[in-house]
Amino acid sequence: MPSYDRPTTDTAQQTDTSADPALTGAGAGKDADGRDVTEAALFEAFGGVRGMVETVLPGLLFVTIFTVNKDLHVSAIAALAVSLVLAAVRLVRKDTVKHAFGGVFGVAFGVVFAMMTGNAKDFYLPGMIYTLGLSVAYIVTSLAGVPLIGLILGPVFKENLSWRTRNPGRKKAYTKASWAWGLILFAKCAILFPLYWWADTAQLGWVLIVLKIPPFLLAVYLTWVFLAKAPPPIDVFAEMEAAEKAAEERTAGDGPAAGAAAEAVAEGPPSPGPRHRR
Repeated sequence: MPSYDRPTTDTAQQTDTSADPALTGAGAGKDADGRDVTEAALFEAFGGVRGMVETVLPGLLFVTIFTVNKDLHVSAIAALAVSLVLAAVRLVRKDTVKHAFGGVFGVAFGVVFAMMTGNAKDFYLPGMIYTLGLSVAYIVTSLAGVPLIGLILGPVFKENLSWRTRNPGRKKAYTKASWAWGLILFAKCAILFPLYWWADTAQLGWVLIVLKIPPFLLAVYLTWVFLAKAPPPIDVFAEMEAAEKAAEERTAGDGPAAGAAAEAVAEGPPSPGPRHRR
């Protein structure tokens, strides 16, 4: 650094040199911790690798069997059976079942719809409609100032809705992430819905399988990027616990103090005594 007409001693230079790396290292460590927490929370919210497998496997089994034998009933039953097995495994292991049961309900709707219409392509239609509705929800909630991704991830980060009023930088990140999810899912629907009308069941199925994971990973990655650069979440649960603890400590501390004050009032003012000058 230039001296600006004031000599800089060697000690000062050594202090500055040693301070900067320490501060830089602490900041880098804090940023790394924030990125790790964000990554872990995203994996928890979206199911991680296992959740992706549970999402893809039933549809993959359906389109594989149908491509081979063109039998709607066998394909549908096989897809529903494997989704039930995946959910049962989670139940036995006492894992989180929301992703597995979400897959079961999605497959069940597709099976019922395809059986009712007799059109194998309708196995995919409920999932496509759900994806379109989710895309619209992400976009609309972003425009309304209550981004859906914030509603999903707020409890995961233990911040609930504190980001809406107390953490504007985080709200901005959630809004960007919701826009990313909405536009990515809308682009996916823009590909799939024309294929629903023009392609056959096998072609639609394989394209849907191909588009299952990459758009999802892109949306998750962009969410991670936006949140990693955002301010850290406000842990409202920790705040509530701290407030309760402080209230208990005040109550415990006010008891003896209140008793002493009452005794002082009962005894009356102290009698005046001789005053000594130091």
